[in-house]
Amino acid sequence: MISRNLLRRLDLTTLQLLVAVAEEGTLTRAAEREAIAVSAASKRLVDLESSLGVTLFVRQAKGMQLTPIGETLLQHARRMLLGVEKLGLELSEHVQGVRGYVRMLANLSAIVQFLPEDLRAFIVLHERIKIDLEERPSDGVVQGVADGWADIGICSGDVRVQDLVSVRYREDRLIVVMPPDHPLAGQQQVSFSDTLDSDYVGLHSASSIYRRTQLAAYQAERPLRLRIHVPGFDAVCRMVQAGMGIGIIPRIAYESLGQPLGLRAVDLSDAWARRELRLVVRDEEGLSPCARLFFDHLRQIERNTVR
Repeated sequence: MISRNLLRRLDLTTLQLLVAVAEEGTLTRAAEREAIAVSAASKRLVDLESSLGVTLFVRQAKGMQLTPIGETLLQHARRMLLGVEKLGLELSEHVQGVRGYVRMLANLSAIVQFLPEDLRAFIVLHERIKIDLEERPSDGVVQGVADGWADIGICSGDVRVQDLVSVRYREDRLIVVMPPDHPLAGQQQVSFSDTLDSDYVGLHSASSIYRRTQLAAYQAERPLRLRIHVPGFDAVCRMVQAGMGIGIIPRIAYESLGQPLGLRAVDLSDAWARRELRLVVRDEEGLSPCARLFFDHLRQIERNTVR
């Protein structure tokens, strides 16, 4: 009986309304956002609760708050709406001659260092498959794939991947980028602790590189003299060029962004400076044919690199 009610009540409009109330906090703002009358919106939610036999919201004078079971339904609602959105995109792409659609999340290191060439090689072979790539911090990549926002993700190997399938993608090496007149610029290699007398230009606080340097400073029982957070490797290099401090970025990123600015790169001797990047998916067998093709392509590149 509950299943029959679900089929009748869990229509897209009601799901969108549920998400809107959760995000807006009040029924009035949610109804305005979804362009329906407040009375009609209220009736939809009451009918939904009645059909399920549960209370989805705590109704207060200042707004509405989801109950724990409401939070559970919200997660599923977002996934269902995303699935409908992806369906619409894929159908639209088919009409335009595109054979498939793959949504991907990746961290900054993967996007700057490896994906341009890897994507190009895939598109040459499968020109009618469209890739939608979005940059997120590694934790955000894992959560996005787990929540169904993307088919495939690439994250740092030092983050927890929850219950996702995880395979090796590439390896990168972190270096210290600095002006040519910095006291350490003549060294071939330094330990991270040797750099802590210098001011630092750091990546945004959610980045795995910034968090790893924070941990290393804590383990060295030394403060990290951070002068500024910036959003990307190019901004790190420009700030270093301007004399704001030194920074830590992957070597390949330095070669394309820092070296042309006349900056110097010094290897880090610490073991954590050699990192793995990993591919993550919810379930290999559950991937669409196009997503599976792309996943196998990226995994094969690593195998060829190892050889």
